[in-house]
Amino acid sequence: MTKWLHSGRRRDLCALLYDAGELRAQPLKSRLESHYDERIDPGSFYATLRSLVDSGFLDRRTEGIADVYALTDAGERALLDHYAWLSERIDGGPSDRPPTAGDADPNLKD
Repeated sequence: MTKWLHSGRRRDLCALLYDAGELRAQPLKSRLESHYDERIDPGSFYATLRSLVDSGFLDRRTEGIADVYALTDAGERALLDHYAWLSERIDGGPSDRPPTAGDADPNLKD
């Protein structure tokens, strides 16, 4: 995975756009704030969008006075690669249930 998707916020923005197809910046910010249940600083939010556009994971186009964002093919590939990696960790273990805090990992040594 590239460094641009190391951030949870970047991954979450990509996931929201994967689900929606494309969104204007403000509804995208509102959905993310709703998911996090907290306000996101606008400067930080727009810097995250800029970094995803600059790295080729998002496309930005202007529609009227608003910018509209959508995943690029590279963004979708990176998101799906991360999903596959995460699914292997969650679903690919010895059982079908997620591990709990009381489960011991036999690969870990004291």
